[in-house]
Amino acid sequence: MNMNACMNACMNAYMSTKLHNRLHTPAAMNPPATRGLAFKTESRSTPWVLKCMGLMASVALVGGHLSMASAQTLGDFPAKPIKLVVGYSAGGPTDVIARIVAIDLANSLGQAVLIDNKLGANGNIATESVAAAPADGYTLLVNTLSLNVNAIVGQGRVKYDPVRDFAPITLAVALPQYLIVGYNSPFKTVTDLVAKAKTKTEAVSFGSAGNGGSAHLSAALLETMTQSKMLHVPFKGNAPAMTEVMSGRVDFMFYPMIGVIEHETQKQIRILAVTTPKRYPDVPNVPTMTESGFPGFDEYVGPVGFVAPNGTPTAVLDKLSTAIRATLLKPAIEQKLKGLGGVVVASSPTEYKLWLKEDHARWSQLIKTASIKDE
Repeated sequence: MNMNACMNACMNAYMSTKLHNRLHTPAAMNPPATRGLAFKTESRSTPWVLKCMGLMASVALVGGHLSMASAQTLGDFPAKPIKLVVGYSAGGPTDVIARIVAIDLANSLGQAVLIDNKLGANGNIATESVAAAPADGYTLLVNTLSLNVNAIVGQGRVKYDPVRDFAPITLAVALPQYLIVGYNSPFKTVTDLVAKAKTKTEAVSFGSAGNGGSAHLSAALLETMTQSKMLHVPFKGNAPAMTEVMSGRVDFMFYPMIGVIEHETQKQIRILAVTTPKRYPDVPNVPTMTESGFPGFDEYVGPVGFVAPNGTPTAVLDKLSTAIRATLLKPAIEQKLKGLGGVVVASSPTEYKLWLKEDHARWSQLIKTASIKDE
């Protein structure tokens, strides 16, 4: 029983007793002769008052202990290791970023931060496992665009809702892409590529790491913008897709900014454009997609963020967000992530929640327009 309910019950009982006594005392039946007895009779309600005062004191004491316990629980968080669930293999971009953050986060929080790679279904196995995990802050998902995309493409089949089942912590890093072709490709600009694509259906091919991944969706966006139909050639990962682009058997692909410069230096590929809003410092001579005549690609970034199961206490989310963002903004960490081609964002939970909502709308429209199906 809470304090208000206790007080209401006590007052109701007290007033009922008082009214009953007034109606059944000699004073009520013969007021002139027995007025003095009325006070004595009404005093019979005193035990109710004393009982209620004791009960309210007990409730207040218990409530105080509960508040102190809650505060103590938050103060002790984390009291055991935290697990970061990654839906991709060890050594991949998402995994590497998670490990960089985990090492520093363990030092700042005073607890081990473990990486749990749950591979399969374009990250869906990992996502569903975290959605079903206890909402206590000890199991977090290192999410990518698959958080939204899998739910859109596999609507009715995936076992989570990206909004209802997760509490955003931070958008950690954005992963822009390069549009690359083989070094000996006849295409020197994005305009050249698009001109060929528009000559006939599937005149140009593009590679990807799989259906619904960032490379696939970026190429689908280019198709939509240019009203062309290209040939999608999916592979089991970005590396084999790039190998085919190098050989010339696949015309182009959108590739995360990880290790690309090395291949360009070795004259294995050429970079036609970058999806960042402005030219990227590492390749200052490479135009943006906007400069190439195709604006809007900078909005369709590949995110690497952190989310928790919905229902995780706000105070815990805030503590995690503060710690992760502090890690991301350390110069040494930021430099490491930049070396991987990542752009540190370090948004607040509120900012990330809004971003995920807008991102869901963007991908929903593109997937519908491009008729991308679950395969």
